[in-house]
Amino acid sequence: MPNPKELYILWTNDNILTSQLMVMKYATKSIANGWWDKVTVILWGAPVKLMAENETIQECFKIARHVGVEFSACIDCALQLDVADKLKALGIEPAPWGEGLTNIIQDGGHLINV
Repeated sequence: MPNPKELYILWTNDNILTSQLMVMKYATKSIANGWWDKVTVILWGAPVKLMAENETIQECFKIARHVGVEFSACIDCALQLDVADKLKALGIEPAPWGEGLTNIIQDGGHLINV
């Protein structure tokens, strides 16, 4: 049974405005305002590279992480885009997410896909 106050945000869109004004803003405000007890942002595809290379997004990430948002990234994406070391240096540990994402969906967890 999924935790009713746990949210996962599957971030697959590298549009800078969407990244700043939806993903980072909602994740940060969700924790800061107590809307969710736990928020995990999963970087998958292009956002892996965006996070590794864009200073504006990195600043948003630091704020979100400071309030308690958790981040993870698809290991295959990070390796294919050659940014695994950059993500690790930021404090984001790339991991395999295929099975984990499937479990979240099959177990009825709260998932936003952006």
